[in-house]
Amino acid sequence: EEEFKWLLQEEVHAVLRQLQDILKEASHRFSLPTSGSGGAFKQENFVLSTSSTDQVKGVMTLQGDALCQADVNLKMPRNNQLLHFAFREDKQWKLQQIQDARNHVNQAIYLLMNRDVNYQFKTGLEVLKLMDAVMLQLSRARNRLTTPATLTLPEIASSGLTKMFTPALPPDILVNFYINLNKLCLTVYQLHMLQPSTTKNFKPAGGSVSHNPGATFEFGSQRYEVSHVHKVECVVPWLNDALVFFTVSLQLCQQLKDKISIFSSYWNYRPY
Repeated sequence: EEEFKWLLQEEVHAVLRQLQDILKEASHRFSLPTSGSGGAFKQENFVLSTSSTDQVKGVMTLQGDALCQADVNLKMPRNNQLLHFAFREDKQWKLQQIQDARNHVNQAIYLLMNRDVNYQFKTGLEVLKLMDAVMLQLSRARNRLTTPATLTLPEIASSGLTKMFTPALPPDILVNFYINLNKLCLTVYQLHMLQPSTTKNFKPAGGSVSHNPGATFEFGSQRYEVSHVHKVECVVPWLNDALVFFTVSLQLCQQLKDKISIFSSYWNYRPY
């Protein structure tokens, strides 16, 4: 029983401090403030490309959770015409995945800070509930980065992203930016219009992270088919750091839960 009391009063707080330190490091990765800038986010440039094709190339500027600049070159496969698009100077594109992940990390830190060093844990169940709440926030943070949103093609076509570019995107081009694990990804869809006479067996595509050639959809009063799909991406190193911090923190939480559960069952302090 003395061992269990020591675990609740000493070791639990040592683990909570360790978790706070790790998660504050993770939170700092999402902020990346520039030195002496009063909290402004640092701008980072990334070159998006792929080894398999040079149809699409892009340079993106990421500032915290926002794409503040984007320059995209697209080589049209039909005639090798080169198209160039860039964000309008007055526009930024928020990456909701990064914003949500950061919010979940900060919520986990808040839960831990609510149990400061003077707080007395009375039961193992209390610790288990805290660990479950922290792990839920960390799992949600990780899932936001590892699981991009599934969108239908009309949702992509009607998103504000299509209005961001100058010159304006032609009607047969769609673009989508998203985070996948530690990568910033850009997908460019080239479309061709379907004639009314060829749409007898028309079946619109559902939601997906990435649509394939042959997918069809209706937007406005016009029906389209995806003819070409180009994907380019780049690694964002600090997203990789954040994912590592999430994994380590979840392991620490689980190890503490396992210890508490062993003692709880042994001393009949049953958590459930």
